[in-house]
Amino acid sequence: MIIGTENYLAVSLLLFVIGAVGVLARRNLLVVLMSVELMLNGANLAFAAFARARGVLAGDVIVFFVIAVAAAEAAVGLAIVVALFRKRGTVNLDRFTSLHQ
Repeated sequence: MIIGTENYLAVSLLLFVIGAVGVLARRNLLVVLMSVELMLNGANLAFAAFARARGVLAGDVIVFFVIAVAAAEAAVGLAIVVALFRKRGTVNLDRFTSLHQ
């Protein structure tokens, strides 16, 4: 059985949709950040699938850039979560009405 580009795109879409639902439905900041990571991984898989199908290197280069941005986002996001938890004692997004105080 040959795994085609359609299969990769289906899994990519599934990852992206799961991430989008997690961002829209959850109120926990950590879960929202993990859902954003899922969305980035879905986009990465689509870039890699198209790069493989077309035989070009540009898609792989974009994948590496997205991985670098995702790593930076995870580090900065986790630092913000820790700071907010220390200040407010919760990571529930409904409790944050403003960023000052």
